[in-house]
Amino acid sequence: MILKRISILNYKNIREATLQFSPKMNCFIGHNGEGKTNLLDAVYYLSFCRSSNNAVDSQLVNHEQDFFVVEGEYGDDFSEKTTADDDENRLNIYCGMKRGTKKHFKRGGKEYKRLSDHIGLIPVVFVSPADTLLIDGVSEDRRRLMDMVISQYDRSYIELLSAYNKALQQRNALLRIEQEPDRAVLEIWEQQMAVNGEKLYEKRRAFVDELIPIFQRIYQQIAAGKEQVLLRYVSHCERGPLLDVIQRDRMKDRAVGYSLHGSHRDDLEMLIDGYPVRREGSQGQHKTFVIALKLAQFDFLKRTVSATTPLLLLDDIFDKLDAQRVERIVRLVSDDGYGQIFITDTNRQHLDQILSSGTTDYKLFRVENGVISEQIP
Repeated sequence: MILKRISILNYKNIREATLQFSPKMNCFIGHNGEGKTNLLDAVYYLSFCRSSNNAVDSQLVNHEQDFFVVEGEYGDDFSEKTTADDDENRLNIYCGMKRGTKKHFKRGGKEYKRLSDHIGLIPVVFVSPADTLLIDGVSEDRRRLMDMVISQYDRSYIELLSAYNKALQQRNALLRIEQEPDRAVLEIWEQQMAVNGEKLYEKRRAFVDELIPIFQRIYQQIAAGKEQVLLRYVSHCERGPLLDVIQRDRMKDRAVGYSLHGSHRDDLEMLIDGYPVRREGSQGQHKTFVIALKLAQFDFLKRTVSATTPLLLLDDIFDKLDAQRVERIVRLVSDDGYGQIFITDTNRQHLDQILSSGTTDYKLFRVENGVISEQIP
């Protein structure tokens, strides 16, 4: 599925934009802070019902306005010609919100009852400078990566995660009360954590096991075999039945006021040549690591989400990379297997290099102070 057209009103610094896209490569050039990332974030929003970098929807509204609207038209036809079948396959996604009210998310004019029903319909992989948090950040950032991918191809996963988090919140609330909590009630929530947590573990374990060889192959393509990399999934479920692990340190949990063990503590260790990449890797190796991880995510989703090629959003990915690695990434993403791509850069030379690599179908846009204009090649 490709994004044929997008209309944006008052989304961050983009006051108004209506853009027709190429089915293959769409390049956005402009200085930092002009709105390139905001455009990609609007595309992301249409797939995930939320921003990639701001959990508060009201903060997405342009400061001088009181509402925002993002609307996208999708289709399966990569040709310029429109047929009757193409019209039937067109998909319209609308999202809008006015300050002080809840957001509205519609598919084909019909509003969703549950936003989770939309996740996975239009798979997206977003590669951005913020991905360095996968290495430098806390375990929550790495769990979010696993959750984001798995939820796009496994609809039961979101429900499991929601049920686990509800039980976790209830248990934590009981741990924080001054009087001794009701043991029977506490055990109910612990059992819910254990049952759902072990199911989450199995799904995460299967995902990581399948992702590792894909990730290693892509990393080697970019780095030309100079380093060996590995992902290692770590979970309290590996210590035995999760219920036993959770209940084992209940007194410690009472002392600190929250649950020290469970699936909410799962992590994804990232190693280079046998050592943590956070400690041993250079800036270029960090960047290569996260790009390879995200492109592996793309490859995984392409094969698992109803044979639909995800949209690939590449935001300023060439910074801190040497010329050789840039060239290898260019060759990778220029391959026909990557479908529709949206890419931003401050350096016109990088985009020219991509476009000169043989890409025949592309559009080039300039972004200045939230105004997006198509450029004549």
